[in-house]
Amino acid sequence: MLSPASPASDAYARLSEACPALVVSELGPGDAAPRGGGWVGGAELAAGGAALDAFLAWDAEQILRDEGRPARPDVVASFGLHRYAWAACLLITVPWFLGRRVPRLPVAEVSYDRTAGRMAVRVVSFACLPGDPAAALPGAVVVSGEEALRAEVRAAVAEHLEPVLGGFGPRMRRRGRALWGMATDEVVEGLWYIAGLLGDEARAVRELEQLLPGATEPYVGSAAFRVLTGPAGEPLPTRDRASCCMYYTLRPEDTCATCPRTCDDARIAKLATAAAA
Repeated sequence: MLSPASPASDAYARLSEACPALVVSELGPGDAAPRGGGWVGGAELAAGGAALDAFLAWDAEQILRDEGRPARPDVVASFGLHRYAWAACLLITVPWFLGRRVPRLPVAEVSYDRTAGRMAVRVVSFACLPGDPAAALPGAVVVSGEEALRAEVRAAVAEHLEPVLGGFGPRMRRRGRALWGMATDEVVEGLWYIAGLLGDEARAVRELEQLLPGATEPYVGSAAFRVLTGPAGEPLPTRDRASCCMYYTLRPEDTCATCPRTCDDARIAKLATAAAA
């Protein structure tokens, strides 16, 4: 698929280079969104009908194959939302982090093929700072400074995720605050991970703390980073998730290091083992 240039193109290229499991292609104004094969539109998932049924069937089959046991329907839906939202948030946060440009991407402008790790997007408008060469381009919204740009990030992610949460929410048996807690985690942990691949983790932590300091509705809580001390006195960065991914329902003994169910002693053991490896 040919990718016409947009103000987010360089950031998407760096994202795909750092994380080959997620390749982003851009659509021009007259290009049709890809369909068929593994492709599904963000708007189709938000509608909550047959397209979402098919999307979640893939998750149910994958869980059964990998875990050797079926998952509850609400757990399947939680996994499915995570896999979509983690990638979708990066479409907005990575251009902000790398280039100080915030694309607006309503659900109608995003398609996802998770079987091949591909996303197709159409950037029609974006926010940027004064002095950015892209400020003169069509669709540019120039904001006053860094805090205004952070507000654009929060608004762009919310604009995209709100209808998606509406589609997935009934399947997950979650609503309101619980869904936005999960959205908060996707914003933070996605960029934290990608920044680590780019060798810029410390800056990502600082910027995510400013992006989500708490009391930024509809998001729940803050970026919630903190540092634990390992067995040899080494620092072990972690964070406190606002939500649970529900993996414990499949393997109760194997919770995530950032899970609200994981105590600090268990976190230290997990993080120290991972650091040693």
